[in-house]
Amino acid sequence: MSVFDSIRVTAVAGGKEFVFETGRLAKQADGAVWLQCGGTVVLVTACSAPLAQEKDFFPLTVDYSEKMYAAGRIPGNFFRREIGRPSDRETLVSRLIDRPIRPLFTSGFRDEVQVLASVISADQENESDALSITGASAALTISSLPFEGPVAGARVGRINGEFVLNPTVAEQQQSDLNFIIAASREAVVMVEGEAAVVPEEVVSAALSWAQKEMQPLISAQEELRAKAGKPKLVPAPGRDFSELEAFIRERALPDIKNAMTVQAKQERKIAKSAARKNILDEIHAAGSPWADDAEALKAAPDIVGKLEKQVVRQRIKEEGLRIDGRDTKTVRPILIETGVLPRAHGSAIFARGETKSLVVTTLGSSTDEQRTDSLTGDSTKRFMLHYNFPPYCVGEVKPVRISRREIGHGALAEKALRQVLPKEEAFPFTLRVVAETMESNGSSSMAAVCGGCLSLMDAGVPVSAPVAGVAMGLIREDDNYLILTDILGDEDALGDMDFKVAGTAEGITAVQMDIKISGIPPEVMGLALAQAREARLHILREMSRVLPGPRPALSPYAPQHEEVEVNPEIIRLIIGPGGKNIKQITAETGASIDIEDSGIVSIFAPTQESLERAREMVLYYDQRAELGKNYRAKVKKLVEIGAIVEILPNLEALVHISQLDTGRVEKAEDVAQLGQEMEVKVIEINGDRIRASRKAVILEARGTPWDPAYTSRPPRREGGRPERGERGDRHERRGERLRERR
Repeated sequence: MSVFDSIRVTAVAGGKEFVFETGRLAKQADGAVWLQCGGTVVLVTACSAPLAQEKDFFPLTVDYSEKMYAAGRIPGNFFRREIGRPSDRETLVSRLIDRPIRPLFTSGFRDEVQVLASVISADQENESDALSITGASAALTISSLPFEGPVAGARVGRINGEFVLNPTVAEQQQSDLNFIIAASREAVVMVEGEAAVVPEEVVSAALSWAQKEMQPLISAQEELRAKAGKPKLVPAPGRDFSELEAFIRERALPDIKNAMTVQAKQERKIAKSAARKNILDEIHAAGSPWADDAEALKAAPDIVGKLEKQVVRQRIKEEGLRIDGRDTKTVRPILIETGVLPRAHGSAIFARGETKSLVVTTLGSSTDEQRTDSLTGDSTKRFMLHYNFPPYCVGEVKPVRISRREIGHGALAEKALRQVLPKEEAFPFTLRVVAETMESNGSSSMAAVCGGCLSLMDAGVPVSAPVAGVAMGLIREDDNYLILTDILGDEDALGDMDFKVAGTAEGITAVQMDIKISGIPPEVMGLALAQAREARLHILREMSRVLPGPRPALSPYAPQHEEVEVNPEIIRLIIGPGGKNIKQITAETGASIDIEDSGIVSIFAPTQESLERAREMVLYYDQRAELGKNYRAKVKKLVEIGAIVEILPNLEALVHISQLDTGRVEKAEDVAQLGQEMEVKVIEINGDRIRASRKAVILEARGTPWDPAYTSRPPRREGGRPERGERGDRHERRGERLRERR
């Protein structure tokens, strides 16, 4: 058999062909699939290994990477290779792949699993992110791993009111929504994306439409499994601990019920710990049937955790009451304060229940834009939102580092607010928003959205409309779906869904959905979106009570901005040799200068005073001569008919030999030398030709008024030779023509 023998399956979805291939590359992986759409190819592999010591969570690792050779590019970093730390995009796509596949591994499977997705060809037209979700599912589907798929990933857009599956990069610019969706045969399993203030019913319809259009990708994976799939591993059945479960339920249920009704998070945590300790101590005690049973002792904490989950879910189902006593639709109390940091450009504290975020906006110049190197080339970004989750916000001690979760939450909040920002032409500032999570008990990313909007408005950024966000939860019991508004941290952990929805009063700007079950029917998602809208409108009303809209002026500490227009021909003078002049302006004023080829100079300065000084220094190089005005000029060149002098930067004038002195001048060198400075008066401006006179300045100094008519060209006398003054003027014009020919 050839090493290049392979098995191929094709499918058509959204009018595009998808090629699934296995057996040609990465044959030693448990599952490997080459997935191609157009000229974009991703190679996804799946491998597993048993752990020496079993962990209490499923150890799945997903890494997505973009190879620069895929787009015919060499990395722009110093090493000229893909360095170890993933870019933000690679991190975000890794999360997109992880979230739909993680819930689909068989319960109880604890081997370490690694899924690697590599972009090895990029045609700059078909995106690789959604393709990688499908590729990961296909690799796991044909592997021996107990994966209960397949699922498929796709991007859905809407152009001119029509839904489009997997729009190209160019088409995305015309689309008013951009969602990545993962779906199975029956339901949607993951959603993330942004929309240009689109109504809820449109979003719901888009998700339902996309889930149906993606079915050929599911069928192709099933066909590939039939042709190349390996027998699936069957995890060993767990030991029956029904007696232990009954014992824990009987002894611990009252304490757990009491603990799970304590409303304050830290107090509830203490009560839960006490209830756990009591029952676990009783199981470990001498004389207990399980005191010497290591396997049972290891299983006991998980059984207690399952009981806590059952208690919370049962109370919601039977009584309609949640952990903190709310019903399923009530939003926690909201507290807001703006302008809290005296020197920040904009700041706000947004608190919802026990979740609190301090959010700060900083304005910068175009030089502060983020520059990235990607498959599509160098790109810039003028709006950034960074989300931080320090360990103290949950009362813990942990190393401080930027996690994937923080990058993901920041990206979601950034999408939510990006839709309402002013266009760069109207507001040319670079914007950075930082959300510092001060306290967390659920929905901190949506607190970043609300606080981020408030801080932008506090900074005077003219957003088109306020934006708020809320996290929705779900409890599925049999065929009943209970939707929860504004979930707590425990409700996120014990529930079946975390559905974050952000938007204005008019529509949605961003969504993100994670689930822990096999899928959610589209109609349930529609109900969740409608309930989220009610909550969002309530939050927007609370925000408007504190800050109805953007402040009328920027903070006095924000950069001052002005645009001036100069002659494009003098841009090189403003910049100077090796950037000397513009560096001097920046050093003396602290301003940032951005010059366009059209002659538009954008000045950002820390104060109004420095702005005026920078503008003056820039315009110094673009001065224009005024008729009758005196200038301190420098002799640049001596010619037969006079001297060429520089009266302003890059602006020269001719001082005719007859205008160098009050008496007769035989040669220009008799009066002027190269580099000499002299006072001259502009006596004529004809387009870009300027004539100046030293004689006029000398006469004025002697008290003789200068008559501009002296230099005018008088008409010839009827029937005779020109007067002497006219003859001299003619010689001067002839000299100018000779100089031009030379």
